[in-house]
Amino acid sequence: MERPPILYVSPYQELPAHKWASKTVELIQAHPLQPTEIVEVALQAWSSIFESSIGGLHIGTDLFPTPQIMGDFLHALIPHEFSRRYPGKWRKEQEASEKDLVCIHRPEYSTEIKTSSHPRNIYGNRSYAQPDQGTGKKGKSGYYIAVNFAKFQDARAKPKIVRIRCGWLDHIDWIPQKSATGQQASLSAESRGSKLIELYPNKSQLLK
Repeated sequence: MERPPILYVSPYQELPAHKWASKTVELIQAHPLQPTEIVEVALQAWSSIFESSIGGLHIGTDLFPTPQIMGDFLHALIPHEFSRRYPGKWRKEQEASEKDLVCIHRPEYSTEIKTSSHPRNIYGNRSYAQPDQGTGKKGKSGYYIAVNFAKFQDARAKPKIVRIRCGWLDHIDWIPQKSATGQQASLSAESRGSKLIELYPNKSQLLK
């Protein structure tokens, strides 16, 4: 049976925008996973993709997957590595009501993982811009790890991780496409700049 999602009260409620960044740092510092380890695991996951083969063909040498597939690999590998490092404490999503990376004993620290081949933006589906309804689907408010990576341009150069960020997002931070048929949502520039703190390549001075 699916459990209803935990509904969070936004930590930014009634907080002026100029104080968002410091609140985000406070939230990251409270998270059980250290920023340095988040970076380490994301980079390790990316490297492991290029050490893999499918049917004897190597990614980056024989196979050049689309950005969507590369993002799917990261999406699967990052939670897997944390569950391997911390069995009984962290695991990957098992139910529709759960975040991608589940903190077993402290669900409030469970974390969504977003990946994108855009150099800065991340995207969600249109539902991310809607309030949580308690319908058994995962809540959209909470912690996020965002990883941006480069696309394959040619067979001569292995693409790299461009940016790794961490923070907290609420449904009001997402802007749905204006088109009635649009199914995508992106972050507002203000939220992207203040509610996601860069951990890589330039770690925020506030986290040092």
